[in-house]
Amino acid sequence: PKFCICTYPRKMLMPQVHISVESSRALLILKTSSFSSNGLTSNPLIQTRSITTTTTNRSAQKTKGGTLRVNAIINPLKILTNREQTVAVKAIVSVKVIAGGLLSKVGLTGGLDSLTDLLGLTLGLELVSSEANDGSEAKLVKGYAHQISQDISEAKYECHFQVPVSFGGVGAVKVDNGHGQEVYLNNIVLSGLPQGPVTIACESWLSSKFDNSKARVFFTNKSYLPSQTPSGLKKLREEELESLRGNGDGERKSYDRIYDYDKYNDLGEPDQGENSARPVLGGSKHPYPRRCRTGRGPTRTDPLSEKRGTLLFYVPRDEAFSDVKQLTFGAKTLRSVLKALIPSLQTALVDANLGFPYFTKIDTLFNEGVPIPKNQGIFKLILPRLVKTVKEGKDDVLLFEPPEQFNRDKFSWFSDEEFSRQTLSGLNPLSIELVKEWPMKSKLDPNVYGPSESAITKEIIEREIKGLMTLEQAMENKKLFVLDYHDLLLPYVQKVRELDGTTLYGSRTLFFLSENNTLRPIAIELTRPQIDSNPQWRHVFTPCWDATNAWLWKFAKSHAAAHDSGYHQLVIHWLRTHCCMEPYIIAANRQLSAMHPIYRLLHPHFRYTMEINGLAREALINADGIIESCFTPGKYSIELSSAAYDQLWRFDMEALPADLIRRGMAVEDPTAEHGVKLTIEDYPFANDGLVLWDAIKSWVTDYVNHYYPDAKSIENDTELQAWWTEVRTKGHEDKKDEPWWPVLNTADNLIQTLSTIIWVASGHHAAVNFGQYHYAGYFPNRPTIARTKVPNEDPEVAEYEKFMAKPEAVLLELLPSQIQATKVMAVLDVLSSHSPDEEYLGDAIEPSWSENPVIKGAFERFEGKLKEMEGIIDGRNADPNLRNRYGAGVVPYELLKPISAPGVTGKGVPNSVSI
Repeated sequence: PKFCICTYPRKMLMPQVHISVESSRALLILKTSSFSSNGLTSNPLIQTRSITTTTTNRSAQKTKGGTLRVNAIINPLKILTNREQTVAVKAIVSVKVIAGGLLSKVGLTGGLDSLTDLLGLTLGLELVSSEANDGSEAKLVKGYAHQISQDISEAKYECHFQVPVSFGGVGAVKVDNGHGQEVYLNNIVLSGLPQGPVTIACESWLSSKFDNSKARVFFTNKSYLPSQTPSGLKKLREEELESLRGNGDGERKSYDRIYDYDKYNDLGEPDQGENSARPVLGGSKHPYPRRCRTGRGPTRTDPLSEKRGTLLFYVPRDEAFSDVKQLTFGAKTLRSVLKALIPSLQTALVDANLGFPYFTKIDTLFNEGVPIPKNQGIFKLILPRLVKTVKEGKDDVLLFEPPEQFNRDKFSWFSDEEFSRQTLSGLNPLSIELVKEWPMKSKLDPNVYGPSESAITKEIIEREIKGLMTLEQAMENKKLFVLDYHDLLLPYVQKVRELDGTTLYGSRTLFFLSENNTLRPIAIELTRPQIDSNPQWRHVFTPCWDATNAWLWKFAKSHAAAHDSGYHQLVIHWLRTHCCMEPYIIAANRQLSAMHPIYRLLHPHFRYTMEINGLAREALINADGIIESCFTPGKYSIELSSAAYDQLWRFDMEALPADLIRRGMAVEDPTAEHGVKLTIEDYPFANDGLVLWDAIKSWVTDYVNHYYPDAKSIENDTELQAWWTEVRTKGHEDKKDEPWWPVLNTADNLIQTLSTIIWVASGHHAAVNFGQYHYAGYFPNRPTIARTKVPNEDPEVAEYEKFMAKPEAVLLELLPSQIQATKVMAVLDVLSSHSPDEEYLGDAIEPSWSENPVIKGAFERFEGKLKEMEGIIDGRNADPNLRNRYGAGVVPYELLKPISAPGVTGKGVPNSVSI
């Protein structure tokens, strides 16, 4: 057989084509403009000549005029040097067409990549046998794939092999990418093997060999513990993990797949001045989880801080958003809000301190909007829910959709009932706790922060519960509950009060549980420690019936709500889900092979977390970012989350039952349906969460018991033990010596550990994220900042007279400014949205699970339980006896319903922390 190459006449000073046909590879260099849309020569200066080879699929065909024409794709194969019998094997490689990527603009018309596709030289494949040769080297059969089809979403490549009968089963495929750009591999399907067809799920970016010359290895969907690894794959398994770990040197490139650790030393920009510097988080002074290392150099003024740079923050290539998620959320939407929309708002709202003059002005955000300069239609394209054009030629308008709570009852935020209800079924149902001792006491140094005993006394309690019972009876019957932010916030009060436009107190908010399982707020304690010559100030506010104290109660509630809003965002949401998940992901990729069954169990729960965390460091939690500019602690916001990590975070308390028990919201009860009995029976988050927790743990139990028949197999799993050791000693290094870390030496410990990680990534995150716009979109309900102190704290005469004359105006001065409110609302709208390609818990089976009948059956049971859960939640939301989720104007509790449509829905549990 023959094939064609094209050459220019020697007299022309044009590049020549150089082809060297070897046993497994061909090299081609050609000027890109020399091929027409059908892939054939269209330049009259180009002549053709034929070369004989032994390894083409088809022959070249002579054309009119005596030239030769390519009518088939070249596919050089390794020439067998013996007469061993072979079988014909075909590989079909599926490549995703990415919007704006290589294959979206390169078919057979894109120059060098197009020609190499035509000649079958772009994707090099090596089949790797599961069985090793005598020298313990894997058996290989090599070939090249050529493109055979393409539609709007997928291109397919085909490769033919002659595989020796003695080759054994295929355990992996090595692929190199001869394109000039990366491609996204969906899967590889092998047919013709004696063992039957083999599908290899890739779902990974394949960098160009010009960026990374080392071929990628993709293992088959069969999972192996390290001790079970077939001989032909052992070395590959080790080498792949080594490549993912890297050597800890150099700055990471966008195409890298290297996972390593670093401290949070890139939030500030000390080179911009002292006000832009931020402390390094991680280490004995500010304990913190670790993030992914980027390798950027140090800043000029602080060698411990890392330069932020102007490009996107590095994350390993396979952690990046898919093209669909990019278009609906990632680089397009959030960055558009942060980098374009918010600057436009700042242009429109010139006075950064300007508040809303009256409450009805807030309503105009939902019916009139905020005019912003036109931006060539880009806002309307990527933010259609937020940005509208009222009249052609006029400015665009930032027009918010009314949040669900506002839609149902626009005045509910003012009521004590709704204020209390949201502690159990709102945006932060993970902070409320049982009062376990009386009097409530601080653990802070009384010499610095004042008396340790709370100012909320027995007399206040018994007065507010109006003789229903004594304090002692209320404690015995578990009737008193508290949001206690006193000790966490009080050390920051002086520092925060030195900032412009904000203030802070230590706070405790006390609730009484009524007979119908609803909470009633009975006292709010606000404390300011001694500051310089000013003595400690503290006051207990209670619901009152006279006008002045009733308004002071509303002010106290707004401060308490702002504290809860900040704690929710900084600790419950960012720290306990986003931040603490990243070390599990880094360690898993460094220590667990892609063929390890535990890696395959956890992988769906890791998707996109590192990318969204990188975006957060870039523009949300950074110096002067959204959090610092719009939340009460200001520049100390993320430092405060470090204090919470140091004082409060424990891995063994992150499982839902353990968290409930720690807060006194449940007690262990083997006879109860979920193994615990709730202190408050109508606790929507816990009621639904325990159903979800049980489903997760049951699925994990079936999975673990299949792969680990006994405790010894767990203890002897070198990769598993290395992963968990690295989570503790590197990822959460500042807590590595804590005694509460689980030891992976039994099935129960392993099941609990894995279930906890999956719960945090799915149920916990969904419960505290996807209701953000529903509950905080109307910001008076959950103000992110309290800008002014309560009117009765050391009041000046003029200030107090203004409060007495027009308390509503003074309350509006306390609430976020117009720019703060609209910035937060725009971000919350995006962060509360589900992407069209969202991957929901239990919704789709992984390829490696579907090929194992036992695991497939276990997953189907898990899927069935989650579908049952949808009906359970619907039934509970229709039960009039459950007043914390049913009632006039009440938003039903749906945050833990597993499946959702795209957009802002207030329901849906994705697999991972993906937004």
